[in-house]
Amino acid sequence: MKMLLRLSREAIRYKTFYIIAIVSTLSLTAVNLAAPKVLSAMTGTVSRGVNEEGMKKIMLYTGALVGLYLLRVLFRFLSNFLAHKAAWNLVGDMRTRTYDKLERMHLGYFHDKQTGDLMSRIVNDTRDFELLYAHMIPETITNVVTFLGVLIVLLTINVKLALITCAPIPFIFLSGIIFSKKVRPFFRISQKKMGELSGKLQDNLSGIHEIQSFGREEYETEQVDTKNFEHIAAMLKALKISAIFHPSVEFISSLGTVLVVAFGGLLAWKEGLLVEDVVAFLLYLGLFYGPVTGLANLLENMQQSMAGAERVLAVLDAPCEIEDKKGAVTLKDVKGEIRFENVSFSYETGGEVLKDVSFTCEPGKMLALVGPTGVGKTTLTQLISRFYEPSEGHIYLDGHDIDDVTLESLRQNISPVLQDTFLFNGTISENIGYAVPEATLEEIKEAAKAANIHEDILAMPDGYDTLVGERGLRLSGGQKQRVAIARAILRHSPVIILDEATASVDVETERQIQAAIAGIAGSRTIIAIAHRLSTIRNADKILVIEEGRVKESGTHAELVALGGSYARMNEIQTSSVEGIA
Repeated sequence: MKMLLRLSREAIRYKTFYIIAIVSTLSLTAVNLAAPKVLSAMTGTVSRGVNEEGMKKIMLYTGALVGLYLLRVLFRFLSNFLAHKAAWNLVGDMRTRTYDKLERMHLGYFHDKQTGDLMSRIVNDTRDFELLYAHMIPETITNVVTFLGVLIVLLTINVKLALITCAPIPFIFLSGIIFSKKVRPFFRISQKKMGELSGKLQDNLSGIHEIQSFGREEYETEQVDTKNFEHIAAMLKALKISAIFHPSVEFISSLGTVLVVAFGGLLAWKEGLLVEDVVAFLLYLGLFYGPVTGLANLLENMQQSMAGAERVLAVLDAPCEIEDKKGAVTLKDVKGEIRFENVSFSYETGGEVLKDVSFTCEPGKMLALVGPTGVGKTTLTQLISRFYEPSEGHIYLDGHDIDDVTLESLRQNISPVLQDTFLFNGTISENIGYAVPEATLEEIKEAAKAANIHEDILAMPDGYDTLVGERGLRLSGGQKQRVAIARAILRHSPVIILDEATASVDVETERQIQAAIAGIAGSRTIIAIAHRLSTIRNADKILVIEEGRVKESGTHAELVALGGSYARMNEIQTSSVEGIA
């Protein structure tokens, strides 16, 4: 009930559609209640013998029936269409809201989530809201009002027969309660399995190159087949219970008809019940038990809708954890000074990643982070943009504690270039101008020139209108990196983060990227993560991170002279290059 009330509040914005649909539904119910009464009266007129006066009444009743049936068409259209219009608009709203919520969640939220499962919640689970709002709510109102209306009519015809007619109702409702408790867990499992299937499909389609390269097509087909039939098995279990429940309700309802026929005949014999009243009872029986069996059918849809709603609301109700504090200020005229003070960080699933890290990077300077894989270098850069919150300590940008500034203004002043560069499935110009949609083509070209990618773009078939493909599939690794650098340059952010920007490119491409970095050095604060020390030799300061701590700090020359970890890394890489030469 709490969930139904919550979902009803979500639908309040479409109250006009719902009010008209409900009024139409009630009017439709009134028409349905009136039609048997007219038929009953017509039967009574015929049973008493037809004369001229009787024929006039029959013609009047016939005209009334035609009018009622025309009204039924109108009211059914308004009821169905407006309820669906409201419901599908709500589905659209819920999809957008669910996506928007996911878009704003902290990165830690996604660590144990599959992309395909989240997509299933946005697309499939929200679709179940249509069942709830376009069918269940209007039909429930119709069924309840029809049931009560018919009951009142039956009581006015004959109280004893009406009470006998109600005898099966408690058994039907009891079976409905049992059905609801039994079937919802299977619908919940079914929705979960659908999410897992979507997740598997998303993974496999993204990794199709690896699947084919390693000859795992048959294995992956078996995995998808397993996920597919796990979903089907859960759905079939739910449908098996439904297949038992619905015929049972129909059987109990049929017993009600048997009781009316039997006791109606008895009352007609013993107490002189009129034939037209017995006919009216039989005509109204379909309207009486129809809502009851209808509610039984709606119970199935409700369980399915509730299972989907639970998964959607689980996203909407999840805490964001990282959001603007009350009174957060907007950063303006940022120069790019970054300061860490005793910063420590731990993931929820593991131990400390960073331990008591402190340093300062002055505006327009280049700070490089080096060290073994997994020591927290990338995590450190993500803390600057508040993708995660430090466990202890403070981070400052231009003297402002980043906890006290708005996320929007903070991230507007920081542009990342990641090792695994993500490009959208659009043109090169669209990708470079992604963060600055109002940028002109000339501005995009200037950024491309600064990133040393302009000539490569001109050599492509459609120049800046060349489609890059999904995730930039049609570009080389080095080209994607330089497009990403151009994207960061165009944004004019005072802070640029380079996370392994040259890790997977050839020597010539590395030189081009280094030239692009050198071109922006001095005008932006650069935080660079690198395994190739040649990329960061000219950095103003280099931090050596080991076991989550800053072990060494200084320029390239100072660290080589120190003879520590950095000097050993430099010696190994220098020897490797000389060996290859």
